[in-house]
Amino acid sequence: MKSTLRHDWQKDEVQKLFALPFNDLLFRAQAVHREHFDPNRVQISTLLSIKTGGCPEDCAYCPQSSSFDTGVKAEKLMSKDKVLAEALKAKAAGASRFCMGAAWRSPKDKDIEQVGDIIAEVKALGMETCATLGMLTQPQAKRLKERGLDYYNHNLDTSEEYYGKIITTRTYQDRLDTLANVRDAGMNVCCGGIVGMGETVTDRSELLRTLANLPQHPESVPINLLVQVEGTKLAGTTPLDAFEFIRTIAVARIMMPESFVRLSAGREEMNEQTQALCFLAGANSIFYGEKLLTTPNPEADRDMELFGKLGIKPLELAECKEQHAA
Repeated sequence: MKSTLRHDWQKDEVQKLFALPFNDLLFRAQAVHREHFDPNRVQISTLLSIKTGGCPEDCAYCPQSSSFDTGVKAEKLMSKDKVLAEALKAKAAGASRFCMGAAWRSPKDKDIEQVGDIIAEVKALGMETCATLGMLTQPQAKRLKERGLDYYNHNLDTSEEYYGKIITTRTYQDRLDTLANVRDAGMNVCCGGIVGMGETVTDRSELLRTLANLPQHPESVPINLLVQVEGTKLAGTTPLDAFEFIRTIAVARIMMPESFVRLSAGREEMNEQTQALCFLAGANSIFYGEKLLTTPNPEADRDMELFGKLGIKPLELAECKEQHAA
């Protein structure tokens, strides 16, 4: 019988998980993972920036922020035909979900209509659709759902306590409000965070505790390793130890056993052994392709080579739907 989902994690409980001996933590995470998922199947998503740069937010990690000079120039929304061409390439390469990101603080209603047209076309290709567009109102979330959006990504980034050191242009509650609007619209939630931004292990544990104690666990939990970009506020931050990253994956799996835990940004900096341990710790989703918005990602053939070494196969779209229905 599968373990019961919890939404009442206490601070000391999560800290004790992080403090477990590494082998014990991975054993426990793998046991939970096997209760809920095939341990040798991984869901593949592709992420495309459909509107790059010029964002008015001051997120300390982000090369698309207008607060920093990173060489990323502001661009207009990509045409529907170009987005569809990229979606077809992603599908042909094995992706079951196509994610679209736009560098807005909060989209205007006309933006929602334009992106909605693109979402409807991508959906018609037989792919799951995901978008990250900034803060949403209730009517905007409902409209995106009507156009066929399956997932909305809106990360909490870090703990509420550390948040003010990373972002000042929107509050933690703003992010929680958008998540509530997405849920109320009937969409799946994709929500995680970024580690390696100078936060403490307590911040990492509190981020996961906030996610796990939401009324409903996010269907996808992306765990990003900071990609340091010259010109951003966090350039030069001491890199996070790989074992601490793997611990974060494992604790996320234990706390949110039915969620897809996504190995997201930062894989370019990880060797095969680190990624393999992440899969052992319960990661069962990756972003696939050459770029994550504006930062590098391992090339697709390298991912398939690693999958071959590990005996892992991509999860088909029908299997993803079956998993959510279980």
